[in-house]
Amino acid sequence: MTGSPKGPLTGRVALVAGATRGAGRGIAVELGAAGATVYVTGRSTRARRSEYDRPETVEDTADLVTEAGGHGIAVPVDHLDPAQVAGLVDRIAREQARLDVLVNDIWGGEHLFEWDSPVWEHDLDKGLRLLRLAVETHAITSHHALPLLLRRPGGLVVEMTDGTDAYNRDHYRNSFFYDLAKTSVLRMAFSLGHELGPRGATAVALTPGWLRSEMMLDHFGVREENWRDALDRVPHFAISETPRYVGRAVTALAADPHVARFNGRSLSSGSLAQEYGFTDLDGSRPDAWRYLVEVQDPDKPADVTGYR
Repeated sequence: MTGSPKGPLTGRVALVAGATRGAGRGIAVELGAAGATVYVTGRSTRARRSEYDRPETVEDTADLVTEAGGHGIAVPVDHLDPAQVAGLVDRIAREQARLDVLVNDIWGGEHLFEWDSPVWEHDLDKGLRLLRLAVETHAITSHHALPLLLRRPGGLVVEMTDGTDAYNRDHYRNSFFYDLAKTSVLRMAFSLGHELGPRGATAVALTPGWLRSEMMLDHFGVREENWRDALDRVPHFAISETPRYVGRAVTALAADPHVARFNGRSLSSGSLAQEYGFTDLDGSRPDAWRYLVEVQDPDKPADVTGYR
């Protein structure tokens, strides 16, 4: 069984690279809910944790995909190792003979960047590793996976980043290394769009808004069930969204027969919610990047009226 018989993505095969937690997990689960077979990768497994030392695992994500109605397949992979990535793609080709959706969500840099630290003061080893994890992994994965994706017309590549092209062009993002990483991924989508478009596939860059990831909830000392308890300390957190919201954005793109109109473009979960009409789990449509520009960055009082 490879998915729900009624899902719009039944019979489709996806690879979510970096699906252990956060946006990657939310995307994988929503692809599963649409009926897809989803290969989920990461370095945190039930047998061994990554340096994050967190409880989420790729096996847990695969189980959630299957529970949602798809077919989740967990494959432990370090996407900095070309041999491991090549082996992953060979396995997908052998088992499925197709790849319809590639989501490059590999990151792993939360503990590596130093807020507002100039490049000459930032730990160089951490900064360079951040770039390897955030940029090199995406290039390695695309190099090995795209020939399989291009076997059939209509393939979709989603480069996950933080910030839209318009926002990142005009705003310094936390540090030299973080800024460079997130902007590089935006450019990757543009370049891939140039290369894939004439070959019948589509590439986009996609950003969530303020994500209520497992790590963010832990940081604020709340759970998904009571996340609003954090608003007294961080009022603008009111614009936040679940990882499933950006997952629904990816699913909408993957199911759209006219997705090529977005080729090479920078998109956000909020903008795509307006385009396709999906909502977050609570029925709202957070538009975080418009909120940042119009409310948070100008230092106005937190008020999400009209933004979700």
